Amino acid sequence: MLCATDFLISKANIINLSLRKRCSSNECPKSAFGNVKVTIPAEVFHLTKLYLEDKNENKVNLGVGAYRTDENKPYVLPIVKKCEFEVVNDPKMNHEYLPMSGNPDFVKAATEFLLGADCKALAEKRVSAVQTVSGSSACRLAAEFLAQSLKRRTLYLPNPTWENHAKIFKQAGFKQIKEYPYWNSKRLTLDMPGLLSALTSATEGAVVILHGTAHNPTGLDPTKKQWKQIAEAMKLKKLFPFIDIAYQGFATGDPERDAWAVRYLCNEGFELMAAQSFSKNMGLYNERVGNLVTILNDKELVAAVTSQLTLFIRTNYSNPPAFGSRVVAKVLSDKQNKEEWLTTIKEMTDRVKKMRKELLEILSKLKTPGRWDHIVKQRGMFSYSGLTEQQVEKLRKEYHIYMLKSGRINVCGLNTNNIDYVAESIDKVVRDAAQKNGESQSDTKDNSDKEDAIIKSGLDDNSDEKDAMVTKSEA
Repeated sequence: MLCATDFLISKANIINLSLRKRCSSNECPKSAFGNVKVTIPAEVFHLTKLYLEDKNENKVNLGVGAYRTDENKPYVLPIVKKCEFEVVNDPKMNHEYLPMSGNPDFVKAATEFLLGADCKALAEKRVSAVQTVSGSSACRLAAEFLAQSLKRRTLYLPNPTWENHAKIFKQAGFKQIKEYPYWNSKRLTLDMPGLLSALTSATEGAVVILHGTAHNPTGLDPTKKQWKQIAEAMKLKKLFPFIDIAYQGFATGDPERDAWAVRYLCNEGFELMAAQSFSKNMGLYNERVGNLVTILNDKELVAAVTSQLTLFIRTNYSNPPAFGSRVVAKVLSDKQNKEEWLTTIKEMTDRVKKMRKELLEILSKLKTPGRWDHIVKQRGMFSYSGLTEQQVEKLRKEYHIYMLKSGRINVCGLNTNNIDYVAESIDKVVRDAAQKNGESQSDTKDNSDKEDAIIKSGLDDNSDEKDAMVTKSEA
């Protein structure tokens, strides 16, 4: 019979075995991390790295998703700075954990900011809201809740959309991620016929991502009439709206106008979820301040939904950061503070609109091949320029102008010192491509005019004037 000591190996034998193994190979022991691959870096952050490493004095960064002043500097909003000092100097301020659902003052102020203080759902207590770690976290939290608690596994997202949307929802458990047409690359406008066709043939009960305002990356929003058509299409297939609204106030300069789509769907009886971010409109990029709002048709279910959301929060980040939420609460909850913020955000959006207008004027003056009026029809900080990936690469390599390969530019990166250089560089690149393709400016314009004549329904007309006409006629 064998005893336990028969299985023991002496210390000397262990050392010999170890040395023999090392001598038999020059390789190090295989690491548990040996199969981990280097991933492709996020494009926008990689572009910033390349820009910072570039020593050319004419370099321009049109890729970063942040506001810049006319001096090309980051901007701390004056009212935000004032409220930051008040938070820091508050003798009652401490560093205790926030509740898992977040800062109650912030959640209340942010939710009313989105839905309006007179919102019927708020009055009827049919709203659940929790603070999140900015908009990205709000998207992830909603995606996990929808996939795991509501068992929704099919998602429709616009083509194009924010590049993180698909990744977030896939990792949260969505099995089928499909696209619906949004951008008409030939006409440089909203593909409304394609959009409606896709939604009316979508899988019943699927989740649909919608951009509440200042669509990223195109900057192109539906008109009120088009939003109503989208709502009817979603009703037909009982689709569930998930609205990502990261630019309220920073799209048009009017937060009430920017929230119109969310409020309309709410008033139409939709149950929905909406992800808010205060990175752009408050300039609080690194404070990560967000809010997830859920509209229900039964107030008795609010407690259950909130409890499930806090369960996901607990296993993700436990509770959100406090400082930025305290700042936003002070800005939105005080009438004078809010008025000052409204004045500032209007000035910021006016600068963006001015840059759009000037870029169009310079390109028109240069007679740059193609049509460029879409630049002024878009909203917010981003513009889908219509430049090809090859043209974008040439702008970066030869002219040191950095933008996403999709042709998306951050209009905030333009200023009075670089706009002529950017416009002239675009003109050279586009003109060179047109000559290589045997095209001329008149050829491109003729083709565009023919396309305009084909579609007379006006479904993809995104002008503010059209919106105003619709509103007036409905009144």
